[in-house]
Amino acid sequence: MFEALQKMDEVTLRFSQDGLLILNLTLAFIMFGVALGIKFEHFSRLAKDPRSVIVGYISQFFVLPAITFLLVIAMKNMITPTIGMGMILVASCPGGNISNFMSSLAKGNAALSVSLTALATLSAIFMTPLNFAFWGGLFLKIYHGSGSELLQPLRIDPIEMFKTVFILLGVPLILGMLFAKYLPKITAAIIKPIKILSILAFFAMVFILFRSNYDYFLQVIKYIMIIVLVHNLIALSTGFTFATITRRSRFDRRAITIETGIQNSGLGLVLLFNPNIFPPGLAIGGMAVVTAWWGVWHIISGLAIAGTWSFIPLLKDKR
Repeated sequence: MFEALQKMDEVTLRFSQDGLLILNLTLAFIMFGVALGIKFEHFSRLAKDPRSVIVGYISQFFVLPAITFLLVIAMKNMITPTIGMGMILVASCPGGNISNFMSSLAKGNAALSVSLTALATLSAIFMTPLNFAFWGGLFLKIYHGSGSELLQPLRIDPIEMFKTVFILLGVPLILGMLFAKYLPKITAAIIKPIKILSILAFFAMVFILFRSNYDYFLQVIKYIMIIVLVHNLIALSTGFTFATITRRSRFDRRAITIETGIQNSGLGLVLLFNPNIFPPGLAIGGMAVVTAWWGVWHIISGLAIAGTWSFIPLLKDKR
């Protein structure tokens, strides 16, 4: 397993500037679609009863990255450094663009889910670079200190990452919210098709990324599937456990679980292929494969848990 993953680590994924532009535009489109479902009132609701929002936010941006760090340290003899960094990058990203739909399908608190998405997406401008730099930097120090040699020098530039995330998340988020506010009729007509197109756009991103490296992808996917399966299961369990410990209702617990376990891996992919963050020639194959497959798998796992919960009544605990 380690030898196969090591070969992927040595791969320098080929990607053109035109391809990077397409990736950036695709993510901007996805985030614009997310923003159409966010209203300015969602932020004002936080002040009325912020407890569940605070719990969900801590679960996503503090507990999950810390748990992921412990996981990659425990697995450091089985995985390569860029596989571990890919897992940390995913855990540092905000919630995915279909988490609101999944929370609604699960008969959870959809309003809480949307509020968490709004808050997480906005604050990801700061929190994603901060978490990746902190936990990723700590992981690299421990990995190197254990006597294992890194295949290539990985340097994290949180300032450059902050600028990139601000452009990729902040601008589409603001434009989408303004569009929904001033053009509500058009928004109502296009929001569902855009959400479907967003999912298709993500799969297109994955295809574009790996079409020139298909053979390498096939060699490691069976191992990556196991790693992502374990990581995603832990992410969902983290959200559920933390919400339970903090005594959130079952209604809120379902939304917090899904928000913690569904990550915006599309953002992670775009960051990976930004030459100002990860210079051309740097072998980041392991990070890219983990991030890309996470985006595929969390749709499957999220729909599975949401579909299961849709058949389980909330009884009197709903509030």
